[in-house]
Formats: sequence, C-alpha cells, structure tokens
Amino acid sequence: MSSIRLSLRLALIAALFITLSVQTSDAQAPTNIVRTVLAVTSLPSVADAPLFFKLSRVELSPGQTTTYSGPVGFLYALSGALAVQTNVGQQSLQQDDAVLVAANNNYSLKSSATEPASFLHFVLGRSTDLDQATEHAPAVVREIYRSPQAIPDLKPGRYEFTLTRVSYPRMTPNVPHYRSGAALYYVRSGSGIFIADGKTEPKPPGTAHFERHGWLHQWANDSDAPLVLLQANISEEGAPAVVMTQPAGSAPK
Repeated sequence: MSSIRLSLRLALIAALFITLSVQTSDAQAPTNIVRTVLAVTSLPSVADAPLFFKLSRVELSPGQTTTYSGPVGFLYALSGALAVQTNVGQQSLQQDDAVLVAANNNYSLKSSATEPASFLHFVLGRSTDLDQATEHAPAVVREIYRSPQAIPDLKPGRYEFTLTRVSYPRMTPNVPHYRSGAALYYVRSGSGIFIADGKTEPKPPGTAHFERHGWLHQWANDSDAPLVLLQANISEEGAPAVVMTQPAGSAPK
C-alpha cells in the first residue's frame, strides 16, 4: 500500500511540475526575438561635459557626395547604397547595414550613380557640437530628434556606445525593465506599443523614442508584422544595458 501511495504522490508532483513549467514558459518572452549588434565603440569618459543625442535622416541623389566631421555616432542605411570613405579606407553600406562614425574624423559619403541613398545618422555629443554635427550640401538633412536636456545619471568611467537592431514578433507586453544608461530608439518598421507610467502609447514607423536611465517600461507588438527597432544605447562598460527589475529607490507605478 505504501508503494502505491508513493507512486501516486510522485505522479502528482510530476503533474504539478509540468503545469508550472508550462506557466513559466508562457510568461517568458517569445524565443524568436532577433537582436543584432551592428556597431559598437568604447567611450573613455562621458562625465566631462553633458551629453545629448541627435538623430537625422539624410538624403543623397544619385552620384552625389557629402562630407562629415564631428562627434561620435552611427550611420544606418535605409535605402540605396552608400560608399563611406575615411583616411583608413572605404566601406560600402547596403540597405540595413550600419557603420561607426568615430569622433572628429573626416568622412566622405557618396551614393551610387544609379539610385539615391537614404540613411540615418545617430550622434552623441555636447550640445555646442550638435549644430555642427551635420552632413553638408548637396545632402538634404532632416533632424528627427534632439535631446531637450542632457542625458541624465551618467557616471565617471568607461561606457559602451552600441547600435543594435531588434526584431520582435507579435507579443504581449514584455517583462517590465529599464535602461542602466540610456537609449535613443528609431522604429524601423512595424508598429509598437510602449507602456510606462500607467500609459499606453503607439509607436508607428519612423518614430524616434528616448529612454532615460531608470524608466520602468514595457514593449508590445499586437501585429503579425515584425516590430523592428534600432537602439543607440549608452551604458557602463561591463554592465547590462537592460535591467529586468524595479529601479532602486522607486515605487511601482
């Protein structure tokens, strides 16, 4: 009789374990999220002066050339082909390619002879440098976003500056999380839902979006089309860019 009771007890434990496993799996983020690091650099110091983000969209007609020299950033090709020339060589960007723009280097950017080129330019720099941080004529430059205030809560020490592309499938709101540093987003395609401070806000294609340090939030995608986000992220070197917990010293919203 004792062996029968033991078998029943083990069966109940196994059934309970399976149920808990399924519930845990259902609560996890979808496994087909795709994250691709496109470019990265190390910043020796970010505390010497207040830093700001700027994001611009740049258009070049076929065969046109423009130049750039300024703060650190990233170029991301939206359409067409772009030849990026520096004193150390040339790189060709096709659609959805990206490249690091080192601070104060001279860049020559040329579209192909047969089609126009359109690209994004993420910039991280001092407020006084941002007005000069632009491509020259004949490029057509449209500023999409500029930080209204300096990026808060940056500490002394080395930081990583990274451009990442993330593709989300249809999904319910993900786990509440926050940035350990800060990030400037661009909605490349699809339409996202951003949830924070008890509010829900749609994020259509072409939207720029800033996430400051410690801002607890969630993302969701209620469409079958993938939600593709570009993230220019700054975080302390060696620290996770995203923290899945309540920020210290804050109360839940």
